[in-house]
Amino acid sequence: MEHIRCLIIGSGPAGYTAAIYASRANLQPVVYEGLQPGGQLTITDAVENFPGQPEPLSGLELMDLMRKQVDRFGVDVRQQICTKSDLSQRPYHFWFDDGSEVTADAVIIATGASAKFLGLDDEKKYMGMGVSACATCDGFFYRKKTVAVVGGGDTACGEALYLAGLASKVYLIVRKPYLRASQILQDRVKANEKIEILFETNTVGLYGEDGVEGAHLVFRKGEADERRYDLPIDGFFLAIGHTPNSAIFKPWIETDDAGYIVTMNGGPQTNLPGIFAAGDVADPTYRQAIVAAGSGCKAAIEADHYLKGL
Repeated sequence: MEHIRCLIIGSGPAGYTAAIYASRANLQPVVYEGLQPGGQLTITDAVENFPGQPEPLSGLELMDLMRKQVDRFGVDVRQQICTKSDLSQRPYHFWFDDGSEVTADAVIIATGASAKFLGLDDEKKYMGMGVSACATCDGFFYRKKTVAVVGGGDTACGEALYLAGLASKVYLIVRKPYLRASQILQDRVKANEKIEILFETNTVGLYGEDGVEGAHLVFRKGEADERRYDLPIDGFFLAIGHTPNSAIFKPWIETDDAGYIVTMNGGPQTNLPGIFAAGDVADPTYRQAIVAAGSGCKAAIEADHYLKGL
């Protein structure tokens, strides 16, 4: 059984930033990168809003730069996936997909959140080529263009309103005959002349040569008046929610109804001593690389304070 002083689970902006700070504090951190080294940002086509990067670069390039910085500090980075945890007592116990087990004094959970998809093959085909799960990240590239947002809740309405400030036209594709968003968001969407709501509509595919050029839609699918048609668009934004990757830490870690880890007083502390959460796994609101990086910094600093207290 290997014992680790500071264990970091996850390798997006939060995990890598935590590793940099933890290493500089001489905490001998060990990072387990997990299923997607670099996190969700690696599938983002271009990043223009990360401070210190005057020229656009892909999410993969940005995460590669972070990884190189982690390597420069000599951090032990491993590729295994954490499959099980026992947080009932200290030191905390973890299992990985290669059969290895470790215990740890301080733990930083930076496992992120996975965007929900419709399950279409075309979503994968056009990812980064017109398909996005983050309007704030990618909306800038669709100025004066036509886009579609899928979803009918607060997230979808918020994304549609954001994109309406950039795009020339926004279609809101809603599977049900009504919106589920809060009333104030519904009112704003309906009042915005750039937004057109397509109720009772399902997306069944996307098309385009070198990127998304349109969506295959079905109105009132399965009904007598079913109608299939193609909608020309330049961008397709998924806004049907995210799933925080927190399942293996239950039932010990407190989460909200959606599964996001609850942290205390604006910091990274969880309900368990020595366990901290950073990045999208604890952030249902912003989901931005710079916010995740900042939370990773806070988690490492608090882990240092905790370990010194021991």
